[in-house]
Amino acid sequence: MQALRFDAAVDHILEREKRFEKGAYFLLKDALDFTLKRSREESGEERHVSGEELIFGFRDFVLQEFGPMAQSLLREWGVHTCADVGDMVFELIEEGMFGKQDSDTREDFCDHYDFDEAFLNPFLPESGPAKADENQDGDSDPPTDEETPFSHAPQDAS
Repeated sequence: MQALRFDAAVDHILEREKRFEKGAYFLLKDALDFTLKRSREESGEERHVSGEELIFGFRDFVLQEFGPMAQSLLREWGVHTCADVGDMVFELIEEGMFGKQDSDTREDFCDHYDFDEAFLNPFLPESGPAKADENQDGDSDPPTDEETPFSHAPQDAS
């Protein structure tokens, strides 16, 4: 029954709030479950998680579930920043789906990490300055026109 109630709560949010896609709210719910489970395993007890704990749990869960596609999925669903996650959390709190302590605020979610760095950097190839300048032969000199199959088109002098 809880799933039907959550679905209805999300539909109610979407009637007034168009920034995020429906899937983003379900992803957030799964990320909260992931974060609560991790917290329970670490502390040995069930407890409220802070906004900071949830935002890092959200990051870890999304990376685990979607890997290199995480950034694309989040953008498609309208989630671009930590503050966006906080906004969704508080929309779900208003609908009675998530709990809240008096000390919890939207600002608890803000500016913990940059989404591009968090969701893209783990999948970029590791390359230092020397590697980036090497060509396929291991030379550090850039290839010349004779070494490439392409030639430059002549420039029009007019």
